[in-house]
Amino acid sequence: MAKKTPEPTSPPRERAFLVGVELYGQERLLSLDDSLAELALLCDTAGLEVVGQLTQKLDRPNPQTLIGKGKVEELKALAEETLAQVIVFDDELSPRHQRELEEALGNNLRLLDRTAVILDIFAQHAHTSEGQQQVKLAQYEYYLPRLTGRWTHLARQTGGGGGRAGSVGGVGLRGPGETQLEVDRRTIRREIARIKDDLEKVRAQRQRQRGQRRRNRVPVVTLVGYTNAGKSTLLNRLAGASVYVADELFATLDPTTRRVEFPGGNIVLFTDTVGFIQKLPTTLVAAFRATLEEIADADLLLHVVDISHPNAMNQAEAVHRTLNEIEAGHVPVITVLNKIDRLSDPAAARQIAARFPQAVAISARTGEGLPDLIERIRGVLYETLTPVRVRLPYQQGQLISLFHEFGQVERLEHGRKSVLIEGRLPGRLLAQFHPWQIRPGESDKEEQDVSLVE
Repeated sequence: MAKKTPEPTSPPRERAFLVGVELYGQERLLSLDDSLAELALLCDTAGLEVVGQLTQKLDRPNPQTLIGKGKVEELKALAEETLAQVIVFDDELSPRHQRELEEALGNNLRLLDRTAVILDIFAQHAHTSEGQQQVKLAQYEYYLPRLTGRWTHLARQTGGGGGRAGSVGGVGLRGPGETQLEVDRRTIRREIARIKDDLEKVRAQRQRQRGQRRRNRVPVVTLVGYTNAGKSTLLNRLAGASVYVADELFATLDPTTRRVEFPGGNIVLFTDTVGFIQKLPTTLVAAFRATLEEIADADLLLHVVDISHPNAMNQAEAVHRTLNEIEAGHVPVITVLNKIDRLSDPAAARQIAARFPQAVAISARTGEGLPDLIERIRGVLYETLTPVRVRLPYQQGQLISLFHEFGQVERLEHGRKSVLIEGRLPGRLLAQFHPWQIRPGESDKEEQDVSLVE
């Protein structure tokens, strides 16, 4: 009788011990416990097994080790007791904190922070060349100031193809010496410059594509939201697409665009984007600049909120802050309260909807509420006219024509270099006029040429 071939087994997960710090008077979106619970989910997604946690409340951070010296000793003992291999801090560690903690904890423990874990997840989940380059850039810029003699060749280890959490730089391995470190630093700086140049070309290409879409007058609706809110599931439901969906953080990173025909023949492009999270690393925001510009340039945003999550309101606030950070606060928003099928009382979602402007309660998984959402999108894009005042340079003749063709002109004044138009526009066109919009309290008079005035 033939022997059965043993089934392959996955390697054991590294054991991680979490550390959270709360500073008195510090503004927080999530409580310390909730933030650590989220960090545990991040670690699980990155392939780590959480075996314990330690917290400390401080008036101010210790300039050397972030936590107090007594807590460092307690952490070391707890890590030994739980057989932890990795220590993960919930806040980003400064290069000095990193060095001092590594020295205090010893060579048997690797040290990571929330940013390093998120970067590792992004590296695992980025599949397109652009996505991998963006992640690699963020990794290089994060790890460059943290290079010490305890780090091996970083350039060999930030592949962007995914590895275990903390695969960049192995604490516990002695580096090749200061001379080699300088070589590593120069190599990484060259790589950063090269990747930035490549991504700038991608950015220019995206701008040309957006310009083409505007000329074709096809509105773009971008899905945004906290990670794991259900954006990809909603895109699949709307477009009949088969975008990868998983119940995990940052399941999809690379933007996906699908064409949808609405009742009446209106064509709309829907774009799914990377999920947001509290304490989103600044290196990632910078690296994903070309992708995030898709959000700021959209005609309408669908802000997908997991209404079944206990921290739904705080997650929504984190998304609003990130939208303002990437200068997308001007784009019209419909709030999509998703996952009502998980609520014991779905009617509660409709009550919460009253707190948000333009909110619709749905289940992307079952399709409940989807007709209401589609009707709301159609209304914003094609039916609702929003008051607007703009001063358009005559070089923007296409926009002047667009206003006359699709808007309602209530006031028109021609100046020497530009034209003032006051009236109403459909939502799908508002973003195109944003750079020339006159805001409340601003003068609508044409700026005079200083040389002519003199």
